Amino acid sequence: MADSTNQNDSGRKVAAKPSAAEGLRELFVDELKDIIYAERALLKALPKMANNATDASLKMAIEDHIAVTEGQVSRLQQVFEILGESDRGKKCDAMEGLIKEGEGILEETEAGPVRDAGIISASQKIEHYEIASYGTLAAFAKILGHDDIAALLEETLAEEKQADEALTEAAYNSINLEAADEDQPETL
Repeated sequence: MADSTNQNDSGRKVAAKPSAAEGLRELFVDELKDIIYAERALLKALPKMANNATDASLKMAIEDHIAVTEGQVSRLQQVFEILGESDRGKKCDAMEGLIKEGEGILEETEAGPVRDAGIISASQKIEHYEIASYGTLAAFAKILGHDDIAALLEETLAEEKQADEALTEAAYNSINLEAADEDQPETL
């Protein structure tokens, strides 16, 4: 059995919980439960982001991503079926924090281009978290010999990368420029 303690950032040893994963498969399933929770939480948060976006293309992109996210949840359910595991999620602290940060941006900005830029910022942080998660999960699946699951996870990974690129394009093509224009003093 592996040593159940690890060093954290301050150098102290950390004792593992009694329910801690002992093998890669257990860690894989645990991380899958984390990401399915994250995707379901995101499905609840996306409509609020769409309703608060003022740029029509941003609003449409978020609304389109709702359908994509529903497909991703369905794909994750397939993964759990293949593994013979329950698809009951495990609270994802990272997604909870990212969603909370996005809500804070909505509260701290006026409707318009600056808020839209903030929505893109929050959305890209979420996409980057998902990209990291799905990349790791696909690698775990391959190592564990689940090429079928790896293919499903890589499909979602490609969608997350595409969403990130679309957000970047929206930011650079108009929204960030409009937000910057709001900061410029009016000239007579």
